[in-house]
Amino acid sequence: MRRNAVRLLLAMLVALAACLVGPGSPAQAAVPDSPAVTYTNPIAEKRADPHIFKHTDGYYYFTATVPEYDRIVLRRATTIQGLSTAAEVTIWTKHTSGVMGAHIWAPEIHFIDGKWYVYFAAGSTSDVWAIRMYALEGTGANPLTASWAEKGQIKTTWESFSLDATTFVVNGVRYLAWAQANPSEDNNTSLFIARMSNPWTISGTPAELSQPTLSWETVGYKVNEGPALIQHGSKVFMTYSASATDANYCLGMLTASATADLTNPASWTKSSTPVFQTSAATSQYGPGHNSFTVSEDGKSDILVYHDRSYKDITGDPLNDPNRRTRVQKVYWKADGTPDFGIPVADGVTPQRLSSYNFADRFIRHWEYRARIEANVSPLADSQFRVVTGLAGTGTVSLESANFPGYFLRHKNFEVWVEKNDGTSAFASSASFYRRAGLADSAGISYESYNYAGRYVRHYNYLLSVQALSTSTDRADATFYAQ
Repeated sequence: MRRNAVRLLLAMLVALAACLVGPGSPAQAAVPDSPAVTYTNPIAEKRADPHIFKHTDGYYYFTATVPEYDRIVLRRATTIQGLSTAAEVTIWTKHTSGVMGAHIWAPEIHFIDGKWYVYFAAGSTSDVWAIRMYALEGTGANPLTASWAEKGQIKTTWESFSLDATTFVVNGVRYLAWAQANPSEDNNTSLFIARMSNPWTISGTPAELSQPTLSWETVGYKVNEGPALIQHGSKVFMTYSASATDANYCLGMLTASATADLTNPASWTKSSTPVFQTSAATSQYGPGHNSFTVSEDGKSDILVYHDRSYKDITGDPLNDPNRRTRVQKVYWKADGTPDFGIPVADGVTPQRLSSYNFADRFIRHWEYRARIEANVSPLADSQFRVVTGLAGTGTVSLESANFPGYFLRHKNFEVWVEKNDGTSAFASSASFYRRAGLADSAGISYESYNYAGRYVRHYNYLLSVQALSTSTDRADATFYAQ
């Protein structure tokens, strides 16, 4: 009897709640944990192998390879975008003779136990290809004005070509990862990892995590290099660069459990295909040698990398100075793995728009028809650049990330992604007024420029431009920028 009474009471409470909410009331999605962030690319011209470090003092610190290969430079700013115009300071210059006298490559800056450390690779004046890894130690609150001391070469198993040192902490253990030529292998470099006893010394025997064996890792050169680590939830991901440093350069990725022994090669799984590569559609070629940072609000992970804006290179790619630093947001799939999408076009970075009442669904194009859908693949189908409206007058237009020049527009009140034909009719149908979200002011609603009172909304998951009258209509016309 008591059990039946409890069931009856629960049923009455559910019915009462339904009455209070009202029939047909839309479900409400939570405001995204990672709202949209946008930047304007490139961040820095003629700066390759970029590394951006966000410190607790509120500054981002930026260093990269300069095309003269002769010095280490630093910039700082309170925003990522601010790095593009920040003053640059040379903190160290190559030796005039001997080791550390040539090919100054791939610096990274880190703050460890109250001091600054810069890791870099360098050759010798007697052999510019005798590339080894070295460390600098800086004392002072601001690394641009700190006192820097050379800590010498980072020693590994062999005296062989080695570069691209990076450091990170997982579960309280500090590691060093790098690329090195293994004398027993027929390739240029493989990836290695070891624990560290101090910021410039490894401990134990290094473990080899990956060597270039797949077809996309061996174009021009057989290369695994430039490791970078990011942790998300219970997993760690190590991206790395592969093939020659031309348009074939691309990112691969290794995955491990954050609780595994990261020095055990068996803990890691290699992706069978590149996770980030050239996009001719967006005119981005040879993206690679990345690092990771976080957005100003701390809510988004940011991919930092270099590429070129053209495919064809005359001569050795190392002599081409035009690799430039770029950034874009990292998105995370439902299974906890990263989706880097494509290297987006120069200019403002795109964003995604999730449904207010279907939190896992995003606006995307499929065979040019606009709709909302979950688990969008490829990611770029659900990315749009919010640009000045084609019709002007305070409007915005939404340009496809993977089809530059194509915009969301309505025809017969259906929303499609189509190429701008330059007509005033197209401009009018592809322009919208950005309004506060009709169901939640933290969201966004898009009112048609040429049909006042009609808004972009989803119905049966397809997008259209309609007049709205009910709370469900307003929910269907509300989106969150991510």
